[in-house]
Amino acid sequence: MENSEKDMNAEEQPRAIPAPTLRRLPGYLQLLKSRGYAPGSTVSCTVIAQALGLQSIQVRKDLAYTGITGRPKTGYVALELIKAIEDFLGWNNTHDALLFGVGQLGRALLSYNGFRAQGLDIVAGVDCDNAVQRLDVHGKKVIPLSKASSLIRRLHIKIAVITVPASSAQAVCDMAVAAGVKAVWNFAPVQLNVPEGIIVQNENLAASLAVLSKKLNLSLKAS
Repeated sequence: MENSEKDMNAEEQPRAIPAPTLRRLPGYLQLLKSRGYAPGSTVSCTVIAQALGLQSIQVRKDLAYTGITGRPKTGYVALELIKAIEDFLGWNNTHDALLFGVGQLGRALLSYNGFRAQGLDIVAGVDCDNAVQRLDVHGKKVIPLSKASSLIRRLHIKIAVITVPASSAQAVCDMAVAAGVKAVWNFAPVQLNVPEGIIVQNENLAASLAVLSKKLNLSLKAS
């Protein structure tokens, strides 16, 4: 009996999703959507893998996390696969976000229309500069920092996008979390300390540039 209960508990535990898989799934989705598949059309792991320079076994493993099942010799029904990936990533459910720091990067993020297709709606910007507060960025209002907490509570906003300077990032994060935010998308070049249960996704642009530069240098040396 004990073994059976242990087996049941193990089956009930959700599988941990590898970070590389989460990074690849949006690429699969973008490829599938770009090809404009008709209803009933199918696509195989081999086709996806060849288009993206991957191994078909890796694609198959990644797609297995979405719960979809392919058909022998034909692969997946393309439109069903698109929906499975969107559902898995949560992109069919729009989540409201508030962006803190309406500098050049913040304005670029506020102006980007593609987030909605990925389940994210940045409803407004927040900045402490009076001049910036008078701006309307791509139809999005910029509000004072003093009004951010009440807006988070009133709209039940769960995501904070932080593009403020490193010196201000922790204070902004603390305020947003205290107001009810559950996830932070951090573009500030600093490690944020958050309570247990709060999700933080760091976007380190300097680290990405370092990787790009290193790859370029190696490529130039090899040529």
